Amino acid sequence: MSFEENLERVSSRHRELELTLSNSKELSAEEITKLSIEFSELTPIAEKINEVRSLEKELEENKLLASENQHDKELLALVQTEIDELIKSISLLRKELERLLLPKDEIDEKNAILEVRAGTGGDEAALFATELFSMYQKYSSIKGWRFDILEVSENDIGGYREAIASITGRSVFARLKFESGVHRVQRVPTTESGGRIHTSAATVAVLPEAEEVDIQIDDRDLRIDIFRASGPGGQSVNTTDSAVRITHLPTGIVVSQQDEKSQHKNKAKGMKILRARVFDFERTKLEKERAADRKEQVGTGDRSERIRTYNFPQGRVTDHRINLTLYKIDKVIAGEALDDIVDGLTATEEAARLAAMA
Repeated sequence: MSFEENLERVSSRHRELELTLSNSKELSAEEITKLSIEFSELTPIAEKINEVRSLEKELEENKLLASENQHDKELLALVQTEIDELIKSISLLRKELERLLLPKDEIDEKNAILEVRAGTGGDEAALFATELFSMYQKYSSIKGWRFDILEVSENDIGGYREAIASITGRSVFARLKFESGVHRVQRVPTTESGGRIHTSAATVAVLPEAEEVDIQIDDRDLRIDIFRASGPGGQSVNTTDSAVRITHLPTGIVVSQQDEKSQHKNKAKGMKILRARVFDFERTKLEKERAADRKEQVGTGDRSERIRTYNFPQGRVTDHRINLTLYKIDKVIAGEALDDIVDGLTATEEAARLAAMA
C-alpha cells in the first residue's frame, strides 16, 4: 500500500467511525468503548491529513496564480515566497504523518514488570539501585501510572540488592522499554573518607507484563518449592512456611517470592513475575531469530550493555546509545527529566524504522 493510499485508508476509517459512533444505539457498551478508543487514536492523524490536503489545495491555487501573472514581477515574488513556505510546511507534515503511520507494536501498550539489581560496586551499587528504583517510582507517579512493589531485598545499610515492581498504565512498556541495560554511577560514596570518585553499576530489566492469553504455562512445567522466609542477616520474616520458589523447567527461569505472609499471595506474585520473564524470554528469542544481523537498532535490550552513566560530580547524565548528555542529574533522578532521554530514544528508534521501510 502506497503512502497516499494509506492516508486515504485512515481518512475513510475515521469518517466511518465518526458516523458509526454518532448512531450508536444498537452498539453494546463494550463495542462503543472499543470504537471510541480507535477513533481517538485516529483523530490526530486525520486532522493532520486534512491539514496537508488544505495546504496542498492552497499550493495548487498559488501555482495557478503564479502561472497567470508571469508579467507582474512584484506579485510573482510574493506568490513564490508563499509557494516555498507551503512546500516546506507540507513536507514537514508529511514526515510527521509517516511517523504517526508507523505500524504499532502491540507490546508497547502493555504494562511492565520492572526489575532493578545491584551490580558491581558492593554497598554503593546497592544504594544506587535504590535510587534508580525510586526514580522509576517517581516517574510513574508523574505519568499517572500505578506502581506496585512486588519484592525488595535489602542489604544491611538499606540498599537494594534486588527490587521488583509491577507498573500499570497507558503505554508503560513503550516509555520504559529502553531502560533495560546497565546503568553506571560515578560519585564519591558517603563511606569514602579520601574523597575519591568510585564507579558502580546496577542493572535494569523492563519486561512486558504477560497475561495468560499471551503465554501459556503448563503446570507440569513448574516445580514449586515452599520454605520458611528469612530477612536480612537471617532474621525471620514470619514463622510459617510461606515463601515460594517457582522453577520453570523448560527455560530454567526461577522466581522466589517471600514478601507476603500468605503462601497463596506469594505464589500469585511469583507467577506474575515468572509469566513476564518467560514471555520476555520467548519474545527475545524470536526477535533474535528474525533479526540476527540488526545492529543499527537503538539499543539491543541486552542487559550486559552499558546504556547510561550518571556522573554526580559533574551533574550530568549521558545516554551512550544516542550520545545525549543532560546537565540536570537531580531532575533525572527525580523522574522529572527522564522524558528528555526517553523522547530522544523513541525518536531515534522511529527514524531507524522509517529508514528500514524506505
